[in-house]
Amino acid sequence: MSGASIVEGFRAAAGKVGAEVVVVDGVDAAIRHVAARAGGAIVCPEFPSGVRWGLADRLRAAGSEVIDGDFRTHAPRAGAGLTGANFAIAATGTVVLESTAEALRLASTLPIRHFVLLDPRKIVADSTAAVPCLRQLHERLPQAFLAYITGPSRTADIERVLTIGVHGPKELHILLCEGLSDDFLES
Repeated sequence: MSGASIVEGFRAAAGKVGAEVVVVDGVDAAIRHVAARAGGAIVCPEFPSGVRWGLADRLRAAGSEVIDGDFRTHAPRAGAGLTGANFAIAATGTVVLESTAEALRLASTLPIRHFVLLDPRKIVADSTAAVPCLRQLHERLPQAFLAYITGPSRTADIERVLTIGVHGPKELHILLCEGLSDDFLES
């Protein structure tokens, strides 16, 4: 599978499970996209590529209210959470995030919207192709907490009535941003 077909496969699979996948032209375009759609304050914990690109400061400059501390208090009422991703799996439309840090878990699960910044070079074809990525993460941090995020939160009751957003975000927005980071160890 070529790089372009892996990206298209990812977009199709993620779309089938209710995620919005948007190709953005750089970090500034990603910031504009998030700022325009956040619907309130944005939980922006530190993650490697986010710190390197100064995402919190850029969001503030775009006029957004940014929460970058006391996440337990503010995340449940925030309009959105913003995280990176270590890699993604095209076959299932899944984003994988090493979220051992509590702040990342809160940003990706409590706000109504979750925005994920993902470099398309970090999309692998399937679970088998993800093994080297997982091995690298495990070698660095054996007790890492890995979140596999496939679409917005969904649950069903005993009668199989599906509900979106009860146990997590109602919306998942994955922004494909070329040049963000091609390092699988870095979200």
